[in-house]
Amino acid sequence: MKNAKDRISSLLDPNSFVELGARVTARSTDFNPGAKKAPSDGVVTGYGLIDNHLIYIYAQDPSVLGGSIGEMHAKKIIALYKLAISTGAPILGLLDSIGLRLEEGTDALHAFAGIYQIMSKASGLIPQMSVVYGKCGGGLALIPSLSDFTFMAKDAELFVNSPNALTGNVETNNDTSLAQAKATSGNVDFVGDETEIIDEIHKLMAVLPANNEDHRILADMDDLNRSSENTDIDSKLICQDLADSHVFLETKQAYAKDMITGLLRLGGHTTAIIANNDSSLTSNGCRKATRLVRFADAFDLPIITLTNVNSFATNLAEEDTIALAAAELAEAFADATCPKINVIIQEAMGSAYAVMNPQADFTMAFPDAKLGMMAADLAAKIVADKDDDLSEVTKSYDSLQNSIEMACERGYIDQIIEPIDLRRHLIGALEVLYSKRKNFQRKHPTI
Repeated sequence: MKNAKDRISSLLDPNSFVELGARVTARSTDFNPGAKKAPSDGVVTGYGLIDNHLIYIYAQDPSVLGGSIGEMHAKKIIALYKLAISTGAPILGLLDSIGLRLEEGTDALHAFAGIYQIMSKASGLIPQMSVVYGKCGGGLALIPSLSDFTFMAKDAELFVNSPNALTGNVETNNDTSLAQAKATSGNVDFVGDETEIIDEIHKLMAVLPANNEDHRILADMDDLNRSSENTDIDSKLICQDLADSHVFLETKQAYAKDMITGLLRLGGHTTAIIANNDSSLTSNGCRKATRLVRFADAFDLPIITLTNVNSFATNLAEEDTIALAAAELAEAFADATCPKINVIIQEAMGSAYAVMNPQADFTMAFPDAKLGMMAADLAAKIVADKDDDLSEVTKSYDSLQNSIEMACERGYIDQIIEPIDLRRHLIGALEVLYSKRKNFQRKHPTI
C-alpha cells in the first residue's frame, strides 16, 4: 500500500510538491488527553504541478491513525481550499480514511462540517477532483459528490451506509460500496487501477480551466480543417472524431448510457459535449446532462449537443421522475449564458427535443435529419380523413412538417452541413462565439 506522499509523488511533476502544515498534529481533547503525536494529523497537504499546471492536493494517510479525520486534519483541508480559491487553481483530494476520529467528538465533527461548506463555496470557482483510493465511508462519502470529477480505484470502497447496514441486504450478495456499483449509479466518473487513474487525471488537467476566469485557448497540432472521419450516426464515435487529437474524456461512462457527456478540445477550445445515445430521454440521462451543463456554464465553457431524440422513456418508474428531471435539464440549458451549439444528427421530435438545447446560439443539422412534432406515420393517423390514402398523408406530412428544409425556411435551423464537415463548422462557430457577452451595458446611446 502506498502512503500519502508516494501517491502525491506519482501524480505530480518530479520535485514539484511543496508540503504545507507538515508539523500540524492532533491536540488534546476530553477522550485523548495525552494526544498521540500523529504526523501531519493523518493528511498531507500542499501544492505542485501536473504537466506544469498548478494544482493543490491533499492525501489522507491510512498509515497514521487509519487516516481518520480529526479536528486539525479537517482544518488543514479547509486551509488548503481557501488558498486554492484565492489563487484560482484546481484542487485534488486523495481519499483513504476509516472516518471521523471518535476520540475528538464534536471538535472533529464541527471541523468536518467546515469541509462541506468550503467545498460548496469553491463550486463554480475552481475545478474540484477526488480520488477514492481506499475506504471512504459515512460523511466522507459526500466529498466525492461535492467534487466536479471523481475517480475510484477498483478495490476501493465508497458508501454512506455499509452494505450490511442496509435492511434486507447482504454484503456478499450486493456490495453497494464497490467501485463498479458506484460508477453505475453515477457517483463516480472513472474506475481503474492506480496507473489508469493517474493517466486520466493528467488528461483531465490538460483540458480543465484553472478557474472560472481562465479562458485559455491552447494551440493544438491537429488540423483545424480536417474532415470528420466518422460519418455514421454513432454519437460516441462522433465525439471522438471531433476532438483535437481524438482525445475525448467521457464523464460518468457507466451511468445512464442513453446520454453521453464529456469534455474535449476543439480547435484548442475546451468544450463540453452532450449527445443522445438513445432516441428516448431517461430521468438519469437528463440528470447526467444537467450536471455537465451546470459545470460548463459555471466555467464559461462552450456546450455542444448532438441531438437524436424522439420521446421520453415510457415505463412506470420513469413516469414518476422524468418530468422533474427533464425540467431541470431544460432550465439548465435556458439559464446557461455560455456559448451553445446544437447539432441535429438524426431526429429532433416533440417535447423531448424541447429540452435538448433547442434555443442554442447556432443550430446545425445533417441533411437527412428530421425536426418536428412527431413521426409522420403517427401524425398521419391523427390528421388523415377516413378516405385518405394513409401512405400519401404520411409522405406529405413528412415533407411539409418534419423536413430540415422546412425548419430552415422557418428559421429554426441555421445551417445544413454534411457529417464530414462537422468539425470544421463547429470550430468556426466557436471562434465566432468566443466573444459572446453575458450582459449588455452601455454608457449612453450615440444619437
